[in-house]
Amino acid sequence: MENQVRRPGVIPGPQGRPILAVSPPLSLYVHVPWCVRKCPYCDFNSHEKSGDLPEEQYLAALEADLEQALPLVWDRPVVSVFIGGGTPSLLSASAIDRMMTLFRSYLNLMPGSEITMEANPGTVEAERFSAYAGSGINRISLGIQSFDDAALAALGRIHDGKQAMEAIEIAQRAVSRVNLDIMYALPGQTVQACERDLRQAMAFDTGHLSLYHLTLEPNTVFAKYPPQVPDDDTSAAMQELIADATKAGGWERYEVSAYAKPGEYCAHNVNYWEFGDYLGIGPGAHGKLSFRDKIVRQARLKNPASWMEKAVKRDGSHIAEDREVPWKELGFEFMLNALRLKHGVPRSSFTERTGQSLYAIAPAMERAMERGLLDTDPARIKATDLGWRFLNDLLSEFLD
Repeated sequence: MENQVRRPGVIPGPQGRPILAVSPPLSLYVHVPWCVRKCPYCDFNSHEKSGDLPEEQYLAALEADLEQALPLVWDRPVVSVFIGGGTPSLLSASAIDRMMTLFRSYLNLMPGSEITMEANPGTVEAERFSAYAGSGINRISLGIQSFDDAALAALGRIHDGKQAMEAIEIAQRAVSRVNLDIMYALPGQTVQACERDLRQAMAFDTGHLSLYHLTLEPNTVFAKYPPQVPDDDTSAAMQELIADATKAGGWERYEVSAYAKPGEYCAHNVNYWEFGDYLGIGPGAHGKLSFRDKIVRQARLKNPASWMEKAVKRDGSHIAEDREVPWKELGFEFMLNALRLKHGVPRSSFTERTGQSLYAIAPAMERAMERGLLDTDPARIKATDLGWRFLNDLLSEFLD
């Protein structure tokens, strides 16, 4: 058994448990579940709001949720915060300010930490963005999706192209770092229309672009009533266009769907992909936390009303899942994240983050190298260009 053999740099634990010498970096994810309208492609835990948001109830539950999690992360430095949704920008400026005060009071939030908030153009107000920045938000991720009014209508978005452009300008004045979410392979979209969207997004010269292929996810309106989307050849042409245009414009494709100017990587997401830790609070939030002898995954109750009701009881009933990741699954979970990064990760990080020797996945690595899917670099774990293109095939090698 691997856990019974002493390997360099690994202290074997009892019963196949990992032994981690050092805790990985810790991030905080905060989920705000409400949106104005549920988009037909969205499979996130988002709920259409009716009337005023229950901000007071939400903030009280958020504080209770965080308080109960403190023993799990006590005194660990927090390197990034991501406020996602839903549409966090539906919250008032005062609510975000109170939220940030809460985090600074309870957590060891590192100076200069990246603090991202998601926002939709349909909820943007210039004074609110400035106030968010005044509370400590230093990165805004805007859900643009498209600048084409017909495409936006097909996606069920509540903003138009003009509002999208105005929102970007507002965000750029408010904070120094802005990400734009753009989707392609949209219903009825041509390669030319995709290029217009891309060129418009690039024209704002933000430091980061997230470019996603539309997928018809289960349990969505689009899954039940599928729209006519571009065929495989057309979507492949769009992908090639995106790769060429972003590279020429100075954006590096450093992750499967993420493109950044130098120094503009999303620190929060990179921590995910490097198999770092993250505490997730709020309805439906997921988390991964490492301890000396185990790695735990958690999930909160998804329903906002149930989560708010249970969290304030302070009895743990707001947690829907709390499980230890089995020893045999750690290799796949690590690779599932690390191989999304274009340059991969140092080989040493596998042992640092899983507590296992690299010998645990050596046979799978050998098979992937023989197929030309995994790079033979002796210092890093990374996909080849072919492996990155066929990432699911590469990852399947580590499922055993």
